Amino acid sequence: MIVQAEPVMGTVVSFHVFSGPVPEAETRAAVDKACELLHRHDEVFSTWRPESPMSRLRTGELALAEAPPEIAAVLELCREAKQMTCGWFDPWAMPGGVDPTGLVKGWAAARALEVLERAGVDAAIVNAGGDVASLGRPPGGGRWKVGINHPWRADALACVLEIEAAVATSGCYERGAHLIDPTDGSTPTSVASATVTGPHLAFVDALATAVAVAGDRGMDLVRSLEGYDAYIIRVDGTEDATAGIAFADALDGSQRTRRVS
Repeated sequence: MIVQAEPVMGTVVSFHVFSGPVPEAETRAAVDKACELLHRHDEVFSTWRPESPMSRLRTGELALAEAPPEIAAVLELCREAKQMTCGWFDPWAMPGGVDPTGLVKGWAAARALEVLERAGVDAAIVNAGGDVASLGRPPGGGRWKVGINHPWRADALACVLEIEAAVATSGCYERGAHLIDPTDGSTPTSVASATVTGPHLAFVDALATAVAVAGDRGMDLVRSLEGYDAYIIRVDGTEDATAGIAFADALDGSQRTRRVS
């Protein structure tokens, strides 16, 4: 197994790669290529860099037609995500201009995984600060198991989930009050942590943001979407999960049970 961590996109992106039939040297080269792609996306989309094309687009210094083509592609995905979430995910409601941050990290991680897949890797996980894309099956079969950090216990996991493809978690417990309710510009206060699983990490990422903002209404929204599921921890400590969430044994082997509806 090849394990590599790369500081990029305001977080640490980690690779866990089981090369299988691909020689190790080729696998490492594919990981390096995936890291280069992530750095390219960071240069294009970072809203912390005033010189990035995304920052210049937000300030009106750059027209969309003049921007790198990735920006138009991501903004189109944002439009789809806004429609999918009934407006609870809305990059155009962010202060300072359109901000695709709630989707682009998942999109970038998924694209990095595609680099590995094209190289012939048949089993891997890319974890971009909690936005996780998976390929194939882990050694021994079954599904990948991903631990979800507890929102107010830094040394503990809230649970361990089994996933088929992608999972993302959103909340204010690590990055502070960065979420905004697009309906009134307020900071959401009902959800401490929102986790979504599904087939496409870009949309999973956006949906996790939407559920963190919308709370129980977001859970009802996810229940209406085929292939996507969600798990929340409310600020009062109560929890809820949609029927398709797959809770695994904890990493210490103990059983985790949750109310599922």
